[in-house]
Amino acid sequence: MKKKIAILGSTSSIGKSLLRIVEKDKKNFKIELLTANTNYKDLISQAKKFQVKNIIITDPQSFRKTKQIIKDKKLNVFQNFNNLKKILPKKIDYVMSAISGISGLLPTLKIINRTKLIAIVNKEAIVCGWPIINKELKKNRTKFIPVDSEHFSIFSLLDNKNINKIEKIYITASGGPFINLPKSQFSKIKLSDALKHPNWSMGKKITIDSATLMNKVFEVIEAKNIFNIEYKNILILTHPKSYVHAIIKFKNGISKFLTHEPDMKIPIYNSIFNQGGKYLKNKPLDFETLNNLNLKKVDEKKFPLVKILNNLPKNPSLFETILITVNDYFVQKFLEKKINFEKLIKLIYKILNQKEFQKFKRIRPKNLKEIYNLRDYVHLKLDALGI
Repeated sequence: MKKKIAILGSTSSIGKSLLRIVEKDKKNFKIELLTANTNYKDLISQAKKFQVKNIIITDPQSFRKTKQIIKDKKLNVFQNFNNLKKILPKKIDYVMSAISGISGLLPTLKIINRTKLIAIVNKEAIVCGWPIINKELKKNRTKFIPVDSEHFSIFSLLDNKNINKIEKIYITASGGPFINLPKSQFSKIKLSDALKHPNWSMGKKITIDSATLMNKVFEVIEAKNIFNIEYKNILILTHPKSYVHAIIKFKNGISKFLTHEPDMKIPIYNSIFNQGGKYLKNKPLDFETLNNLNLKKVDEKKFPLVKILNNLPKNPSLFETILITVNDYFVQKFLEKKINFEKLIKLIYKILNQKEFQKFKRIRPKNLKEIYNLRDYVHLKLDALGI
């Protein structure tokens, strides 16, 4: 029997990687739903190629253009996620949630009760909405697999072992393009420099997050949420080769680490074939890299945003929504060349420390509306700065 699947954000790099995996094994998969925001041309092309009957395109203008193009009555085109019960009348086998940003939280929550397993790569959803996601997972008895390479590595290393046996978790960071650049040279950094990640091929926004190491701040929060580990027991190590993705030190004296090539295809493949499947062709073990892992503590003078972790609340709060929103806002300003790299870091740090936002550290997120309202409120505040 074919495994029924859906991909939220099928035109993203993660979505496309998953489709390439499915393409090589078409006889064992049936895609029930593909979604995108604005990239309607790619979405239509994917739907035709994989004979998908349902697509969702959320941007109003892109939706109208899609409706004008699609003449095939066998392809159902929707603008939002309100018709999921109609699209997926029974629980399907697998969903990949690959929509970027906080906007990916709503679709993720809506589709949890329509699938037996959900693989989530959307870090913003887990960072700001984990209590709500986890509640839905338990309520609907839906299995969850994290797809970020670091969290998939932790997930794999634990293999359902008791969390209480863990002493420390180490998450690795490549350090981005500036790991070896002296701090004195940061004032000369150009946008084109920040977009040259040495190992990973990613979207522009996440590439900048990697250059500032804000990406690792998010990943530590993700790890704390998913695995219920205190911040003090999660550490970041720089590892320029991105070959080791996570290390777990257990209380019994044993430490384990997981290694694979810096290619998201590997955690994606293992998330969809989590109970066995075809073997994945991959490169031989890289002994040269293993003999020179070069693991180090983060230089906080060069990457001061990691210090944000020192003052985060112990329990999930609405402050994480502010953290994501502020970072997204100023990264976009940097991408638009309205601020330089140093100002990007300074503004994020400055705004997050404002008293007005600190009070949200004491408020636990209760629902989706609360998160989205706060996001919009922060945007208005940041717009008023006139940057």
